[in-house]
Amino acid sequence: MRSPTPFVPLWLALAAALSLNGLARAQAGAAAAPAPAAQASAPAPAAPQRVEITGSNLPDNQDERRRATASRIVVGREELDRMGDGSLGEVLKRLPGVTIGGPPGRGGQIRMRGMGGGYTQILLDGQRMPPGFSLDSIAPEQIERIEILRAPVAEYGTRAIAGTINVIMRSDFKRKTNELRVGGGADGDRPQLGATWTYNGQTEDLGYNLATTLFKGGQTSDSDTRTLGRDAGGATTLDQQQRTESHTQRQGLFANGRLQFKLGPGNSLDLQPFFNTVRSLGSGHDALTQSVGANQPYALADWQSRSDWQMARLNSTWLAGTTGGGRLQLRLNSMLSTSSSVTDRFESGGSAGAGRQKFDDVHQRELSLDLNGKFSQLLADRHSVSAGWELQDSQRTDGHVSRLNGVATLAEFGEDIQARIQRVALYAQDEWDWSPTFSFYVGARWEAIATASDSALDQVRNRSAVFTPLAHMVWKLPDSPRDQLRLSLTRSYRSPNTNQLIARPTVSPLYPDLDQPNQPTSPDRAGNPALLPELATGLELGVEHYLDAGGILGANVFLRKIDNLIRTVRGLETANWASVPRWVARPRNIGTADAAGLELEAKGRLSDLWATDLPVSLRANLTLMWSRVDQVMGPNNRLEGQPPYTANLGADWPLKGLPLTFGASLNFTPGFALQQIDSQTYRQGVKSVVDGYALWRFSPDASARLTLSNAGARRYDTGNTTTLADGSNQSIDNSARSTTTVNLRAELRF
Repeated sequence: MRSPTPFVPLWLALAAALSLNGLARAQAGAAAAPAPAAQASAPAPAAPQRVEITGSNLPDNQDERRRATASRIVVGREELDRMGDGSLGEVLKRLPGVTIGGPPGRGGQIRMRGMGGGYTQILLDGQRMPPGFSLDSIAPEQIERIEILRAPVAEYGTRAIAGTINVIMRSDFKRKTNELRVGGGADGDRPQLGATWTYNGQTEDLGYNLATTLFKGGQTSDSDTRTLGRDAGGATTLDQQQRTESHTQRQGLFANGRLQFKLGPGNSLDLQPFFNTVRSLGSGHDALTQSVGANQPYALADWQSRSDWQMARLNSTWLAGTTGGGRLQLRLNSMLSTSSSVTDRFESGGSAGAGRQKFDDVHQRELSLDLNGKFSQLLADRHSVSAGWELQDSQRTDGHVSRLNGVATLAEFGEDIQARIQRVALYAQDEWDWSPTFSFYVGARWEAIATASDSALDQVRNRSAVFTPLAHMVWKLPDSPRDQLRLSLTRSYRSPNTNQLIARPTVSPLYPDLDQPNQPTSPDRAGNPALLPELATGLELGVEHYLDAGGILGANVFLRKIDNLIRTVRGLETANWASVPRWVARPRNIGTADAAGLELEAKGRLSDLWATDLPVSLRANLTLMWSRVDQVMGPNNRLEGQPPYTANLGADWPLKGLPLTFGASLNFTPGFALQQIDSQTYRQGVKSVVDGYALWRFSPDASARLTLSNAGARRYDTGNTTTLADGSNQSIDNSARSTTTVNLRAELRF
């Protein structure tokens, strides 16, 4: 699958121009102030260079990034507000190396470096969220900043082979007392409404921040799917065409707060309540025609669905200072989440002829309690050590009720599975600014996870323990105070999730009759309690050059060596829940894989390219990705879902003499194909998203913002092919429509 790549040379030209211009300015500055060799080596001139490095002309987020020993990208409030995005996924897709799965504007799995499915660690205030939680339910206005850690650190955990995205909720107590953002628009032909209210304040002993978001909106989706089967000679044995249309109405409430009590010198108590509820109502129509092949599942189908999600969380943190520069932190976190999804579907026609009523009720409940502790000690002015422990106990209930014409399917497995996950972790880390130009970090973490589940027929027991050493270093070039080099050598892992371990089967929705065979393109699904965690050794090498007024040029190379790679494998099994052999998809450890890539980033002003008075800001990033799964035949034997590259380009232009700012961004992912296992190939088409905004500032405390998301909405194409042992194959290709979203929002502070 080929795709145009005009964006790549454009980005490279921009980065090269910024880099050459920055180097030319640095050389010109050095030439303008020559010094004798004896004076150059004296300590007196060194002080102005150090002041320049830490100067206040850098934005807070850039200064924090520059000072961090472990490679970290910090996205602050200014960048979060810039495009007026309605969801956090729209913000994340523009960050270096981050991709969002699924059609544009519909949300999807968040991936770093093209690696999803547990390779990317997603945290909210440093805590992992339960299954089913979507970052898109958080309004960007409620977020203080986003931290992207390219390599793991001991404190945040090492279940982060690709990296970590840590979302920090609002904690600013010094802004205007109230902030109100109200807006409305349309997603295609469906209206969208939303409002966010934030209340800030501070007294002598208490700082507080309360925020609430309400949203309501609809979405329309339609897609075309074609399934083709061919025998070893190329003759068509199956030809299905499916047309699906659906409408969804979502509404929800998101509320969170932060209360910080000052208990005395060096002591504080921080409480963070958090509540999220989302309800979704949907309906749809499906028409399936089958011109070749036997056993047509149905001809027409109509369905209605309802899903609900709720989560309540309370985090408490107690900080206490000790004599001698030490600090003790204790955290107690509790969380309860519930979700349910009910679908009622009626099918008619097809080989069975008579109508069929299908009913599915999937529900989950999870209760977890975390108790964490950390002690930090300042050994010297620029040298600190810390050690900590974590205990977590989670109890989860997974339920699934499935009926066909009122008769329960897989009743012998029971309706509920009880699971318990217990986790214990110990870690220590040492961070030392050895000199004004060299800093290093060493750490280690040991973590053990035990999973136990019980159902009517199965008992699953899985235990794993991983030791992960970590090392990071930063070297600020002494002759070039705005340049620095980074190096990281780490160990990380990915543990199987509960769904992958639990062996309860799920029947193919197209072929629910367990007395009949299904197709390899529509298998039953089941877990594998024998899964081992994936282990990865990682290397990062980066260089950063900081421009005037907060711009940056950066390049980063990453390498990963992954053992015990998990892949979902389809095979024909004599399943104990069916009277005939069925195709079943199960996760399995299949071997080893290598991954590598190059991340390029550029942010600066147009005046950094050439002499101009235009106050235009430019930003661009490009991530090139490569991987190879050793146990899968090539070509394209890459990690699952990983594109060859992803790129972003954006610009902002505040008009002189007018309180008006325009901006636009392009997010581009090329089409690609990859070999999942020897008999399965996955395909994905080009994904190109153009967004724009216009901001009118009436005053420092009042503004209006018009946003346009996914302009020129393209279709999103995916497909896969399964080749069987006898030389026959089956392929399924899907083309989904995406829509353009328009939103107008008022922003007030008072």
